[in-house]
Amino acid sequence: MAHVHPLLDELTWRGLLHQHTDGLSDHLARGQVTAYCGFDPTAPSLHVGNLVPVMGLVHLQRAGHRPIALVGGFTGMIGDPSGKSAERSLQSLDVIEQNARSIGAQLERFFEFDGPSAARMANNTDWLGPVSLLDFLRTTGKHFTVNYMLAKDSVKSRLEAGISYTEFTYMLLQAHDYAELYRRHGVTLQVGGSDQWGNMTAGLELLRRTEGAEAHVLTFPLVTTASGQKFGKSEAGAVYLDPARTSPYRFYQFWLGADDRDVGRWLRYFTFLSRAEIEALDAATTERPEAREAQRALASDMTRRVHGEEVLRTVDAISQVLFGKGDPRALSADTLHAMAAEVPFAEVDEPADAAGVDALDLVVATGLAKSRGDAKRLVEQGGVAVNGRKIAMADRVIASADWLAGRHLLVKKGSRDWGLVRVR
Repeated sequence: MAHVHPLLDELTWRGLLHQHTDGLSDHLARGQVTAYCGFDPTAPSLHVGNLVPVMGLVHLQRAGHRPIALVGGFTGMIGDPSGKSAERSLQSLDVIEQNARSIGAQLERFFEFDGPSAARMANNTDWLGPVSLLDFLRTTGKHFTVNYMLAKDSVKSRLEAGISYTEFTYMLLQAHDYAELYRRHGVTLQVGGSDQWGNMTAGLELLRRTEGAEAHVLTFPLVTTASGQKFGKSEAGAVYLDPARTSPYRFYQFWLGADDRDVGRWLRYFTFLSRAEIEALDAATTERPEAREAQRALASDMTRRVHGEEVLRTVDAISQVLFGKGDPRALSADTLHAMAAEVPFAEVDEPADAAGVDALDLVVATGLAKSRGDAKRLVEQGGVAVNGRKIAMADRVIASADWLAGRHLLVKKGSRDWGLVRVR
């Protein structure tokens, strides 16, 4: 039986290994390998669907190999046609450059940049930008036949609908990247999603013809949910790593809301928890699904990695309160400020008599009732709580001594509708 390198064994039990070239295990065993993965900045932020190849590259670094995260500042001006049914809209150079900077900063959070396996960031604008079309055709294009390119899935799938010459040549640009990274940094392994196999093997072909080099590719699976939904999508759209596009609280809730059928797989893909730890969480999901222990472990791990420990504490505190298990009085002013982006928020003036604020005004200000009359009926029915205390008409004025940090009041209607008010 052929020897399997520990890195491949690790990726296999985690379900992260889709396909690789023959001989990769032996190649890894001969010493440190430098590997790269490319990310085109066709969007202003990575989303969670991009995290599978990111985590795969991190596993490679943890195994003692050297990763390069390549931002495709040049190829992003075209966009990879793989997996697309129609031509992409071209974006301006300024937008691509801004996207590249943003995505580069996000990628840097995942890697170690010191030590014997120190990671490196790269941008293919550095070498593709200065190359003339004629030079590119002579040094790269001449090594590929049209028949070879037509046989690739990324092209075949688009032949009926049509594919522009621009997108048709994308695989040659990606192959050029591999060859250039081999020459500059000794890269002999490219990793990426399973839909990248055709583009990646084109790089092998170019290296074989121009350098006679041994090189390899490895792909990771494309992720879908158990219900068949595209991974990384929520009711509000894609789940981004950029906190300005997906708030850390929404990010945390995405993972916390993982289906029981998905959470074990996602723990394997996206965390570094051991096999024993994950199997214990699998058992907890089977035996105590209502506790959602696996989902909490996943949400905590991912939020900590992407947004940091302090942000995790904040969003966890918000979650505990909004789902009825936390004390609003324990929330800091900063946490309540963060909560204002997640629930209906309003500001009200402090009454002139300074006796306190009327709960009826709070309910109306946050949109939980349309009028004071509607708010009064809710209070009379026992359907309103402020700062965790159910309100009656007789004690509906909330004195300043009972306000939360930062002059906030947290209003709850029924079992799940919330609003937050700050007194000016």
